[in-house]
Amino acid sequence: MTDEAPSDEQFLELVSAAATVADHSELQPWRLIEFRGHSRAAVGRAIAAASGATGDAADKLAGKALRSPLLVAVVVSPRDSRKVPYWEQEAVASGVAHLLSLLLDEAGWGVMWRTGVWTRSPEVAEAHRLAPGENLLGWLYIGGRPDRDDDGRPRKPVDARRFVTSL
Repeated sequence: MTDEAPSDEQFLELVSAAATVADHSELQPWRLIEFRGHSRAAVGRAIAAASGATGDAADKLAGKALRSPLLVAVVVSPRDSRKVPYWEQEAVASGVAHLLSLLLDEAGWGVMWRTGVWTRSPEVAEAHRLAPGENLLGWLYIGGRPDRDDDGRPRKPVDARRFVTSL
């Protein structure tokens, strides 16, 4: 990705559109945390600390948070509900992240959703200032697309018949 990123205004417009994802009882059980500039380093340091890595390995791991100019943490922030279980609220937060990534791509931005074992580590939760009960689902890495004719590696085709059944 290049060092260009959507402005706050551009980003908020896309978040507003992504917020229309299906949401049982309209609980809005999610939030996003933006990291721009030097604040991205705090995420990298937390990941390195959670991994237990030291020296060059820790530096390399910490540097991953600097791979895009805008890093957006996707957080499930569950609400009390008798009707909507946690898993469904987590699905809403995931849906917002997925829809946002599609909208960013359509708007011409490069975007990659990164997850991993450190999303649920105490060090990473602290760096994101998560409230009790909140969980980090991952990060959207957002930046400009390099000038090139193709969009990188082609996606592998999927045999849809493997995933669709009829009764």
